[in-house]
Amino acid sequence: MKLSELLYPGEYRSACDAEKITVQGLACHTDRMQEGFLFICLRGAHFDSLTLIEKIAASGACAVITERGTLPREDSAVPIFEVKNARAALATVYSRFYKNPADAMTVIGITGTNGKSSTAAILYGILRRAGKHTALIGTVECLIDGRRYSLPEEEGGNRLRTMTTPDPDILYPMLAKMKEEGIEYVVMEVSSHALALSKVSPIRFRLALFTNLSPEHLDFHDTIESYLAAKSILFRQADIGIFNCDDARAEELIAASTCRAVRTGVVWQGDARASDIVLRGARGVSYTYLSEKARMRVQVPLPGEFTVYNSLLALQAAVELGIRPAEITAALSDLPPVRGRLERLPLPDWADFSVFIDYAHTEEALRALLTSVRRFRQSGQRIVLLFGCGGDRDKGKRAAMGRVAEELSDFLIITSDNSRSEDPAAIIREIQSGTSQKEKQTVIKSRRSAIEYAILNARPKDILLLCGKGHETYEIDRRGVHYFDEREIVRAALEKRKNGDTLLHEN
Repeated sequence: MKLSELLYPGEYRSACDAEKITVQGLACHTDRMQEGFLFICLRGAHFDSLTLIEKIAASGACAVITERGTLPREDSAVPIFEVKNARAALATVYSRFYKNPADAMTVIGITGTNGKSSTAAILYGILRRAGKHTALIGTVECLIDGRRYSLPEEEGGNRLRTMTTPDPDILYPMLAKMKEEGIEYVVMEVSSHALALSKVSPIRFRLALFTNLSPEHLDFHDTIESYLAAKSILFRQADIGIFNCDDARAEELIAASTCRAVRTGVVWQGDARASDIVLRGARGVSYTYLSEKARMRVQVPLPGEFTVYNSLLALQAAVELGIRPAEITAALSDLPPVRGRLERLPLPDWADFSVFIDYAHTEEALRALLTSVRRFRQSGQRIVLLFGCGGDRDKGKRAAMGRVAEELSDFLIITSDNSRSEDPAAIIREIQSGTSQKEKQTVIKSRRSAIEYAILNARPKDILLLCGKGHETYEIDRRGVHYFDEREIVRAALEKRKNGDTLLHEN
């Protein structure tokens, strides 16, 4: 492929002729470079690959794309092409290299602080039930017509598992694979990071869905206004936007959009709404969907008031895509649990308590979760909440999460959750600064030990909520990424309890 097929006139500055350069492949990581590859230099928070340009040239690069730097001298070791935005160029050249695969499919993007994964899973389930060849790209997993898509470590497997929206060097080959396998619809979670970093800039979305917005990722965006501005990008790349207008920021987002806006809600009397809502505890929710296009009574076997909002967005998306009401209601009534989203773990018959795993890791998500659980708990049931806060992330939410946790649960187990480069004990102290009732909490720095403590000390009827990790099967600390599956730890702790073991706790 000629470089002129990847970079068009007007998109770059260079003294070299793109038509005369043949590109054998692409790379944006030095350890993936091969002879004849085009290398895209990126600047990150802690690293600038432009500093390695001589090494890149020595590895046989056919050309280099860079966002800054001088145009090459006559004795330059490698042709350099300068662009305004290297990250946008990265996405563009990867998309073009793989023949713009998204253009051949109907792509639906979902963004918001909370609820993206559940909404994506619900819409994916509806489309599959309707017989559509559908793929899912998201935080929990990536699926192609029901088959899991994964990559080995050397091909970016770890990044695929730990990112909501994959990087372009993973995303566009993935989309090409989906196109090759005859996929018609792609349901994709789109994070604010992905939008701010131009990961999806070449993609035109048929639908874009907005779940909600609350303070999150302010370590990256600095302000809630910048966070909202990043989200708004998706709705300038979409034909139709579907908005949860019960969220206070929805109208502001609509004003910044260029797509046709469809307003949904429970309180909001917009284009589509949910009425006559029945919260059926652990058995799920039911409500009547009302719009100009349809009226239907739906039942969803996923618990929590937030399920009403998530399923309403997915339902409206299905209506916009022309899916028949009978297919929608059948799919909604038969949805499997979403992994790590108020997921009830199977326990042996002798266990007289329950254990749920949830991804809640923001103040609003924790409040919504605890409020929902309080509505379906029975007399005499304690809510025991185990949670922590991530390191190298927005510190402002730690005390706030502590306050919500103390207010809405009966006992707290404060522990670690992906501490990254930070000291877990320091994070825990910041969480505790938002609490005042020390008699209602215990601190166990080791998350594994904290889970064991929760299981071994559970009282009859207790509801144990393990929050923060959800679908994740890893823990990140100063030593790196380590395998960590809470489901396995719960099973092992149950065996200890069955054998009569007890554990106060260990830090």
